Amino acid sequence: MNANLLKDFSLIFARELTTLRAEVLSYPDDASIWALPAGAPNAGGTLVLHLCGNLRHFIGAGLGASGYVRDRDAEFSTRGTSRAELATLIHFAAAEVALALDALPAERLDDTIQIGPSTIPVRRGLLHLASHLAYHIGQLDYHRRLVTGDSRGVGAMGLPPQAD
Repeated sequence: MNANLLKDFSLIFARELTTLRAEVLSYPDDASIWALPAGAPNAGGTLVLHLCGNLRHFIGAGLGASGYVRDRDAEFSTRGTSRAELATLIHFAAAEVALALDALPAERLDDTIQIGPSTIPVRRGLLHLASHLAYHIGQLDYHRRLVTGDSRGVGAMGLPPQAD
């Protein structure tokens, strides 16, 4: 069962990171992804930097020993990164996540991982990270629609094909 669960996590993270990239590239220009409308806690670019740092830290480095060192403060203070650069950062995060999950023995899902103040099973940590990613992608989608006036989606929630 753990092997199937690990495969499902890989598919979901790949889908969500593809959606994240599509959201970034749907902004009409670099300035709009950094716009901060009244009442919005974060610009779209900030959400992208945060998500990439979060996944590279917990999955890439934490489970895959990638060597990535997170700078969480920079995730929230950096401004002006272009859409192309953000898309590249997403590519790196997706590659690290895929490598880590592909190399992770299924038995490790029952081991523990530290996320914030909590020590939880790896499988629950991956579920948390996937839901955290999806939550912020929803915020990014809303931000893009708000700042551009474009109500079209990017085709986010399709289920990935799976050969079972």
